[in-house]
Amino acid sequence: MARGGGQARRRGQRHLGTHALLGVCVALVAFPVLYALLVSTFTFREVFEYPPRLLPGGAAAENYATAWTKASMGRLLFNTTVIAVSVALGKMVLSVLAAFAFTYFRDFRGKTLLFVAILITHMLPLPVRIVPTFELMDRFGWVDSFYALTIPFFASATGTLLFRQFFLTVPSALSDAARVDGAGPMRFLATILLPLSYNNLMALFMVEFVYMWNQYLWPLVITTSNEMRVAQIGIKMLVATDAVAEWNVIMAGVIVVMLPPLVVLLLLQHHFTRSVTFGVEK
Repeated sequence: MARGGGQARRRGQRHLGTHALLGVCVALVAFPVLYALLVSTFTFREVFEYPPRLLPGGAAAENYATAWTKASMGRLLFNTTVIAVSVALGKMVLSVLAAFAFTYFRDFRGKTLLFVAILITHMLPLPVRIVPTFELMDRFGWVDSFYALTIPFFASATGTLLFRQFFLTVPSALSDAARVDGAGPMRFLATILLPLSYNNLMALFMVEFVYMWNQYLWPLVITTSNEMRVAQIGIKMLVATDAVAEWNVIMAGVIVVMLPPLVVLLLLQHHFTRSVTFGVEK
């Protein structure tokens, strides 16, 4: 009994130490966000006080109102939401169709080589492709439009790989049974594969929504009017170039811009957790 109690005590101490370490890590990761939230409640003078204040101020309403009007935040959030949702949905559709073709169309000649070519696009980040993509958008007359802000991002090597790997885990008996019942490829995709892929679809939507929400370089290059600016550019607009930065207002803008992707992340995080197993739910 004493030996069993000692082992349980040591196990409890190890668990306590592990949770304490994880708590410290979480605090370190969350501190910048929490401090930004804190600064967004300060007055301009309180931002530069030393030692720094660690209690909320009383200027939150004024700071958020100033950030909202100064950067036309309503329009920026609308633009960014349209772009992020459109790209996420476009990537879902194209990724599912491409993965379906790579997995189930056995007579698709050269599909292995083409799949490798798609994966190679991971080696070409946006800064490398930005000049030729801009020239193409200019030829189409799409500069400073939603077309240029969304369509170049529809293709997704990551999404294609994700769904191809998932489709490979689906038992072949399902496709054989669907074929025997007279179901065509698209019906099999719509009635069998898509319901099984629900977690993967939501996970891809979450990842791509957050990715597009944080885009800065491409929207900065391809847009020329304030009506087409996005939220990340709005934060830059809050930074004065000829005066001392009003960090209280800037942090208020940061918090506002951070809220939509945070909500999406919280709503869909469990789908992302389930999707990483690439398994079929029973």
